[in-house]
Amino acid sequence: MSTSPTPRAPRILGNYEIQTLLGKGGMAEVFRARVRSGPRQGWTVALKRLLPALTKDPASVALFASEARLTKLLDHPNIAQVLDVGMVDGQYFIVMDLVDGRDLGHILRRCKHRGIHLPLDFSIYLGRVLLEALAYAHAATDDEGTSLGIVHCDISPSNLFISRLGDIKLGDFGVARLRVDGVLQGGEVLGKPYYLSPESLQGALSPHVDLWAATVVLYELLTLQRPFTGSTPEEVFTKIVYRDYMPPSLIRPEIPEALDEIIHRGFAVNPEDRFPSAEAFAEALTPHYDERVGTPLAIAAVVRGLFGISDTT
Repeated sequence: MSTSPTPRAPRILGNYEIQTLLGKGGMAEVFRARVRSGPRQGWTVALKRLLPALTKDPASVALFASEARLTKLLDHPNIAQVLDVGMVDGQYFIVMDLVDGRDLGHILRRCKHRGIHLPLDFSIYLGRVLLEALAYAHAATDDEGTSLGIVHCDISPSNLFISRLGDIKLGDFGVARLRVDGVLQGGEVLGKPYYLSPESLQGALSPHVDLWAATVVLYELLTLQRPFTGSTPEEVFTKIVYRDYMPPSLIRPEIPEALDEIIHRGFAVNPEDRFPSAEAFAEALTPHYDERVGTPLAIAAVVRGLFGISDTT
């Protein structure tokens, strides 16, 4: 059966001039756009548009609106900021800061292709920044000081963006959830299979879901490999449940035992045996990198070295 192609985005969408397509996922596509008027006139931004095929699906629209609502409440230097939310001619969109660079997944794939590891200081620094962003999101409150109970639910390298200037932004709160009696809304399992924790496979929800996924990301930063793999989601889930992974130092001998122990704790069977918070996890990483080496400027140099100043592929 043939399917109709996704309608092209109009050149003008409200107050924004669409320029180029930056990426497309199962739910939305992201464009580079220019602000046409107002206080931000001339700014280059990222415009995320819900796929037209999903605009008639109430669940997709609600999920897209939830991402916009949650992200607008967050104001942190390492979280992509939402600047505007709108709907024009039935097209729903979110306007965000444009991170002119690459997502971490792209960077790790380029490193693996070239057969080079990220320096340990860089890897740990990036892991720490991710955890600091999570610490803020987990502790976020509304205007009245009431905890929002945000859990991102989709932490992975593809959702951590690194600019050519070394800015690091956590994005894509598209499946973020508020805690409701410790169970995922609707009981559904959210997130990418490789990054799910044992309890999230049962529909449980707490910040530990994000901390487990952050441990997976840290493992990938250190080794360029995923800890839990398989040819099917079921095989991946089995390895997750039994913590069937190789200690990082067996893959990369220069990794110290202390980092093996941090990874081991991050993958503890019981959530209460893991780090109690993203903040505590970040603090545990701090002694293991040199702040003079792991810096935004150094990260920017690595990104430029991997992709080139003008590389857009």
